[in-house]
Amino acid sequence: MDLRTKYDQAVQTAKRLGFQGAATQEGSKLNFKGTVRSEDEKNQIWNAIKTVPDWKNEINADIAVSAGQPVGTSGPGARTYTVKSGDTLSKIAKDTLGDANAYMKIFNANKDQLTDPDKIKPGQVLKLPL
Repeated sequence: MDLRTKYDQAVQTAKRLGFQGAATQEGSKLNFKGTVRSEDEKNQIWNAIKTVPDWKNEINADIAVSAGQPVGTSGPGARTYTVKSGDTLSKIAKDTLGDANAYMKIFNANKDQLTDPDKIKPGQVLKLPL
């Protein structure tokens, strides 16, 4: 099976973003290896990869943010955070903003995708307030 075709949306997203690297098939795995300019661009590629249900079994990805661009930015002052298993908004607020009680600032910045501060899912890309 041609995995590049199966993951064409991710490949095209990477190309559109100026991904410096390659997506090569080796056996039953598609390897994404390269760099992008921002954490947001990295997350866009990951989101495209994750549209295919089998991605966990078929993808190896090493997508790095290139030096010179602050991690977590995608424009003047914009920062993002990708939710990991076990995260809470309070933990994210403490780790990224230095104050666990600032979790409502993150919630309010993401009302377009969150309806309850206690309901976040791994893989979600949250905007972080400045």
